[in-house]
Amino acid sequence: MFTVEQRDALREHLRRLAEEDERVVAGAAVGSLAVNGGDRFSDLDLTFGIADHVPVADVLNDWTRTLIDELDAVHLADLERGPTTYRVFLLPDALQFDLSLTPAAQFRPAGPRFRLLFGETAEGESAVSAPPVAGDLFGWGVIYALHARACIERERVWQAEHYVGVVRDHALSLACLRQGLPAVQARGYDDLSAETLARFEAAHVGAVESGALRAALAVSVLALMREGAEARLPHADTLDQRLAELR
Repeated sequence: MFTVEQRDALREHLRRLAEEDERVVAGAAVGSLAVNGGDRFSDLDLTFGIADHVPVADVLNDWTRTLIDELDAVHLADLERGPTTYRVFLLPDALQFDLSLTPAAQFRPAGPRFRLLFGETAEGESAVSAPPVAGDLFGWGVIYALHARACIERERVWQAEHYVGVVRDHALSLACLRQGLPAVQARGYDDLSAETLARFEAAHVGAVESGALRAALAVSVLALMREGAEARLPHADTLDQRLAELR
């Protein structure tokens, strides 16, 4: 397991690398380390603005070679979101580094966890991701509940286990919205009230067989319906009635 000192050293090394690269015009820390220091388990997230006349892919490929050759990094995955390209690496001692690059003209905060290290952000509105919508969470939760039931009846038990968990997660996300907590990537789950979490204790699948799957699905659907009612969502009562056989 990496140490905080190793992570800090990597951050400073990458910051120097960026400041010495004339193609990089701005940089920022993002994620938990950008706002509250994170903890000893936090990974490293850095984002950089690339001069508009330079292809982002060129810089990304050059940096990838440097990270692999000099730091023994392993390239895990890529993600493109709008103008930004994300590339995730794993370094020795299981230190995760998330690198993201954006053309300078569109280099803006994508959320509140953003701390500029050098350079400037582009003018205009921040590209903040839209927060989860209660109605969408509820509607998809209902859809996944139906998928879970179908999988149980088809004896597709591992697929059913997946969908039961997704129903539970959508109900938990709705609860997070109701209590003013982060509702993405399970970030608010542990901060939900003890009373709320108690309603989900039996929502985990105890065994990958039909009886346990039905029991966990019933608890998950009940929690989803309760959160839909608490949010005063249209058709919550109607959907509660139509899913009654799942509870």
